[in-house]
Amino acid sequence: MSMETLFWLAVILTVYSYVLYPLILLLLPPRAVAHRNTISPLRRMSVIIAARNEAEKIQIKIQNTLNLEHHGFECEIIVASDASDDATDEMVGTFASSGVILSRAPERLGKEHAQRVAISVSTGDVLVFTDAGTILQPDALMILARCYEDQNVGAVSSVDKIYSDDGTVEGEGLYVRYEMWLRQLEGRFNTLVGLSGSFFSARRIVCMRWDIEVCSDFGVALNCASLGLKAISDPNVVGYYKNLKDPTREYNRKMRTVLRGMTGLVHRHEVLNFRKFGAFSFQVFSHKVMRWAVPWLMLICGILSAFLAREDGSLFHVLSLIAFLITLLSPLLVRNIPRLRSLSVLRFVAFFVESNAAIAHATIKLVLGQRIEVWEPSKR
Repeated sequence: MSMETLFWLAVILTVYSYVLYPLILLLLPPRAVAHRNTISPLRRMSVIIAARNEAEKIQIKIQNTLNLEHHGFECEIIVASDASDDATDEMVGTFASSGVILSRAPERLGKEHAQRVAISVSTGDVLVFTDAGTILQPDALMILARCYEDQNVGAVSSVDKIYSDDGTVEGEGLYVRYEMWLRQLEGRFNTLVGLSGSFFSARRIVCMRWDIEVCSDFGVALNCASLGLKAISDPNVVGYYKNLKDPTREYNRKMRTVLRGMTGLVHRHEVLNFRKFGAFSFQVFSHKVMRWAVPWLMLICGILSAFLAREDGSLFHVLSLIAFLITLLSPLLVRNIPRLRSLSVLRFVAFFVESNAAIAHATIKLVLGQRIEVWEPSKR
């Protein structure tokens, strides 16, 4: 295989997950679903709030949850404390008269473990999982209830909206818009590969296998696929949260998230068995595995561009090399040259590069056997 052929193969594989995969979803017909009569009607929802040392936010979050509308079904509120060692648990206790339940994990074993402890004391037909820093619309539960009128729906994800203090959408906001669009395509075609970790819901039957070694947003999607149910995203179900207080910590947050996702997929690698999971395996491979390969494919493109530019000196390969170098340096350019910060395209490219650097970092940690042992919520 020639170096030119390798270059174009690397280019195609680089854009596959972000461009070609969505196009394939647009072209493929939606899956046929069978009518179900075995799932009982919704009588109660359990809202489970994951919290680890959230004394600054938990009162606002509980009050927001108490104000949610729930006509036609009951609602219970459970705070899943991941062995918080600040005043979080005491503050939750002040809402006991309002029916708020404190579910405290006896030891700090992570978000999924705290959620599993809360699931064991919950009584809802549908369980709603949300973080302490996520604010919900007053009609959020009512919209979710309508989604579950479809007996084929096993889980519903929210749409994330992230704002800075002045209300403007930043780089992550643009990226989130793309992710929400991709979720819509996946839900139309078959089912979601992952849900919004800060706000999603699922039927109780979907939560019976709660694997604490897998991120709950991916584990629930996998459980839906195993049960023949759909995980969908509803654009009317919105979770609002602010961007990070310290933007420099964004890199570490993303690296931790990717590493946990990779670890979960290694733990549940059977999901890549195309014979067993079919379309869902195709989605996981396209959305996750190929996306995690992007930083390495980009590096291959850059190296091959340099070799080809030196070998034949063609204008195309010279420009390709220049584009690669500008892309690689975009985070430094945006940080150090004030005029360039106003270019939204360059800011987005910089965010993309930093995201892929975090993916590469997570991959190296995975290969070296390093894992994320505890959950540390991002400070927003």
